[in-house]
Amino acid sequence: MQYLVTMTTQVPADVSEATVDEVRGREAARSRELVAGGHLLRLWRPPLEPGEWRTLGLFEADDAAQLEEVLASMPLRIWRHDEVMPLLPHPNDPTSPTPLRLDATEYFTTFTVTIPDDADPNDVDARHAAEATATRDLAAKGNLLRLWSTGENRALGLWQTDAADELPAILAALPLAEWLRTETIPLTTHPSDPAHATPA
Repeated sequence: MQYLVTMTTQVPADVSEATVDEVRGREAARSRELVAGGHLLRLWRPPLEPGEWRTLGLFEADDAAQLEEVLASMPLRIWRHDEVMPLLPHPNDPTSPTPLRLDATEYFTTFTVTIPDDADPNDVDARHAAEATATRDLAAKGNLLRLWSTGENRALGLWQTDAADELPAILAALPLAEWLRTETIPLTTHPSDPAHATPA
């Protein structure tokens, strides 16, 4: 099972810079071990305020208990608080991996679908079918990387685009757009992200 983990680190004021550097070095080494073990899939940095230290991580584990063992094994956990979001399969998730373009910008989108009570059931079915087709097309074009369900009527999408104004246009054109509330998080590269790691 996959999980999105928001990792927020707060280093106590009395900790020396040398200690921080030493723990961060061990964190990077442990991250490489977790990648090799198949538990750490991706790492990103979301937008940060001055002084914030936050990372988003995509992890794989058999269950919540194993995930906790993985997170507890990371050296920065001594100063870190983790928020875990279980990710469930989504029927429109791309069936084959979409190649990651290392020069593109990645985004997370959280979709909440609200269908009007008076919506025509035939129209609802038609829009869902068109949405499935649209997501397949967007994966083929290299924009949609992943799509997960995060609960009833909610989904998490991972996207990549070459231009800042490209994603809003893509989202506005989705067949379900009229019924979607969308939150978008731009992502930047994390130095320990497996997708950007330099081969040894």
